[in-house]
Order: sequence, then C-alpha cells, then structure tokens
Amino acid sequence: MKVALAQIEIAAGQPATNAEKILRYVEQAKDQSADVVIFPAMAVSGMFIGDTLQQESFVSDCKFFNEKIIASSKKITIIFGNFDGEILVARKGKLVQSKNYFRNLNFRVEIASTPFRIGLEKIHDKKLSEEARSSNCPIVYVNAVGIQNRGKVIYTFDGNSTVYNSRGEIVHGIEPYEENLSVIDLDEVNNFPALELADNEEIDEIYSALFYGVEKFLEQLKISKVVIGISGGIDSAVAAALYTRILGAENVYLVNMPSVFNSATTKSLSEQLAKNLGCNYAVVPIQESVDYTVNQLKDTSFSRIGRTSHINISNFVKENIQARDRSGRILAAIAAAVGGVFTCNANKAETTVGYATLYGDEAGFLCALADLWKFQIYALANYLNDVIYESEVIPQGIIDIVPSAELSTAQNVDEGKGDPLKYPYHDYLFRAFVEDLKTPEDILNWYKAGTLEDEIGCERGLVEKYFPTQKDFTADLERWWKLFTGMAVAKRIQSPPILAVSRRAYGEFNESQNVPYFTQAYIENKS
Repeated sequence: MKVALAQIEIAAGQPATNAEKILRYVEQAKDQSADVVIFPAMAVSGMFIGDTLQQESFVSDCKFFNEKIIASSKKITIIFGNFDGEILVARKGKLVQSKNYFRNLNFRVEIASTPFRIGLEKIHDKKLSEEARSSNCPIVYVNAVGIQNRGKVIYTFDGNSTVYNSRGEIVHGIEPYEENLSVIDLDEVNNFPALELADNEEIDEIYSALFYGVEKFLEQLKISKVVIGISGGIDSAVAAALYTRILGAENVYLVNMPSVFNSATTKSLSEQLAKNLGCNYAVVPIQESVDYTVNQLKDTSFSRIGRTSHINISNFVKENIQARDRSGRILAAIAAAVGGVFTCNANKAETTVGYATLYGDEAGFLCALADLWKFQIYALANYLNDVIYESEVIPQGIIDIVPSAELSTAQNVDEGKGDPLKYPYHDYLFRAFVEDLKTPEDILNWYKAGTLEDEIGCERGLVEKYFPTQKDFTADLERWWKLFTGMAVAKRIQSPPILAVSRRAYGEFNESQNVPYFTQAYIENKS
C-alpha cells in the first residue's frame, strides 16, 4: 500500500485557498500511484481562527469545500482534518466512518496542526515511538507548516511529518518548514533502516523557527523594508542580523539615536555592526528634541479655579521621554518614509517585568525576540556569527558589554553600570514565574532550603553574590513580582505581537490586571 504524506502550508481562515491546494495535492498523489493521501488536522479551516468558527456562513463554506475534497476521492483514499477537529476519511467519492476505516488497516494515522515549541519534537517523537512499539503497528504522522496567529501571538508550524515502523523507529520523514508530498510503500516500512536523526542543539531550532516565522509574517503583511533602532546592545544587534538575513541588507535601515548618556563605545559598536551587515545606517541624535520636550513641559502651566501650577519632570520621566522620542517620533517617521515598519527588540526578561517604556521601546510591528530569555539572545548572537554568517557580524564588543539602556549616568557602560536586571539570575527566576507558574512562596521555600539555584536552573553561587542578606533577597523578589503581576501586565496588553517559541509565550495565556498578591504562607515565612 502506497501512502502519501501531504505536509502543506495552511492559510488560517482561508478554506478556498486551502481546498484548492488539497485538491492539487490529491491529484499529485494519484499521479504517483498512492493508495492513500494524508493531510494535516484542520486542513481546510486552519487552526487559529478565533470566533470565525461561530460564523454560520464560514462553517457552511468549510462544509462546501469538504464535499469537493470528498468527491475527489474516487481513485484514492483521502484523510484530512475537519474544522471541528474531527478526522474525515473519504474513498470512492464518499465519506466513510473513520473508526471503521482505521479498524481494517495495519497502520495507524495521526494528523496534527501543532505549532513549534522548543523541545516539543523530541517529546512527541518519544511518545509516538513508544505507541508504535507497544501496539506493534506502524504510525504515519502528518503535521502542517506555515504560520498562524491568535492576534497577540504568532506561531510557526514546522511540519516534521514522520513514519514510524512497528519497532518504533523513524524510517521516513519530511524536512521541517517545507511543503512536500512524500510517498512511501507502507508494506515495506518494517524493512526500512532507521534514520539517523540530526542531534540539533536548541539554538538551531530557535533560529530556524525565528527565521521562518518572521519571513512568513513579513510575506503575509507584504512588508519588504524594516527599520531597527540599534543601541550598541545585544538585543538590537541580534534583531538586525536576523532581519538582514531575511530581507537583505538593502532593505534594512539601522538607526542609532544617541543622547548625552550614550557612550562613544556603544556608538562605535553600532556603526561597526551596520558596516559588518552592510545595511543602510544613520545617526539621529535626540538630545535637542528631548531637551525641547522637557523645557516645554517645565514651562507649561495648568490652571484650575483661578490657580496655576507646574509639573515636575523627574529623571525617570526624562528617561521615558528619550525612549518615546526614539520610537514614537524617529523610527515611526523613518518607517513611514521608506514604506516599511519598525521593530520591537524586547526580550522575555524585559517583557516579564515591563522593563521597557510604553509607546517607546515597547512599540513596533512585531516582537520577534520577546519569547527568548537573555541567555538565549546571547546564544543566538554567537550562532548568527559562527553558523549563519560564518564571520563576526555582531561585534564581540556588543556581546561582551554590560547590558544597559543608557538612559542616565547610573547606566554608564564605560563604568560597568547597566540594567537593574541581573540576567544570569533573573532570567531563571522569571522563567520560574512564567513557564513553571511559581510564586514568591515557592521561591522563598527553595531559598530557605538552600536549593533555589538548582530548582530554577541558574548557576550556583549567584544568589549569595547578588543578595548578601535575606532582606536584600526578599526585597528583590518582591520588586520584580509586583512588576510582573502589576504594571507589566498593562504593558504586555498594549505590546506588539510576539513570535512564540517556548511552551508558554506571552499573549497565549490569560492575564488579569490584578493588584499583586503575596500568599499568607509567604508572609509568614518571610517574617
């Protein structure tokens, strides 16, 4: 029996487009003498389509195209996923009951529309391998490629369609992120040698997902030019290298926007990055416009019931003015002028606690890196240099310099001063908050037991290094928990879409703008 695996790109909410493609692949499978052709789940409707499924007219359209696909099964059996998650099996031009159909087969079919997640492929392979071995039955797994979104979250679908023999070995597969029709003789599957699977590092998977997801998103929106604010820091440098690889250097505009607080070091690194990548580059100083805004506000008087008052422009407010001037004024204007968009370069640690300025560096058309922790950003920088470009396009100085927003003298990088986040520790603390749903109660229990670093996965010795006393430790813990569950939620609600790569990306789980809460057990343990 010849079985065709149809790993196709599904356009969410576009049943006409999807059905046309399915019918085309059906004919290709017939031309290759396949007895069965298998498509992914939700193949006609798409996976993430929100309340579109509540529209009766849309559902009727899906059913109409289902019938066209079923009618094309006169000389082949077609297996595909319905809009409601059901598996449809058609043969001889009619729909048959899937459970009766599968009962008479000597192999099992599993179809999916499963987005990429770091490490998910290995878990999934292990599960299907065990099931094939325990049932002594080959398994054919077909997944979709492409991107789909839930508004605030962009998902990549990597495919990785595979065939397992009855010993649980992978004997056939389709390359990830590629549309393809692959035919295999299932009667011979147990005679095939097991494939030697590539032992990909996590960073390989991350880069592939980011490249594919961003490229597809740009294609969908018909965006060909991107503007990136580069600061001489690691996040914007990685964003610049990634977008340059996708769009070409001629379509990427890098803009350095120094104030009096930006060092000669970071300005020089920004220029070197642009030269290495070959992108369009400009320096647009902001101090004059920032000073103008500050002075204008200082001179502004408010009147009420015959009385006048003035507002105080604190140093903190001045920092925010700088960030908003860069994004809301300069980057947005340049993007409009060149017919493109500007990016948000935030990482997941910053997004977790809202370490970004609303309407400033929180703005942009897409947060491509906002599901990556800082340590993953550094790994990606080295990967881009060593593997993708095979040269030091991201200067080593950017990788080595202390992370800093350079918004005040307190963040002078030449003096080793930087962000308040201690990334080697806070990355892992925040990951425990976000991905493992841990609370200050859990963190404090581990701290008291002396197991915190092992539990969250950071390097040993960091807690004592950063927090000499218990008071220092709890003050830090409470500071970031209050932000994570407080103001940062409001910022995330208004942030651009995020490209998901982890098992728990912002935008895909429910959040409420509640007052930060500490459990009674935490309060008692702290005291």
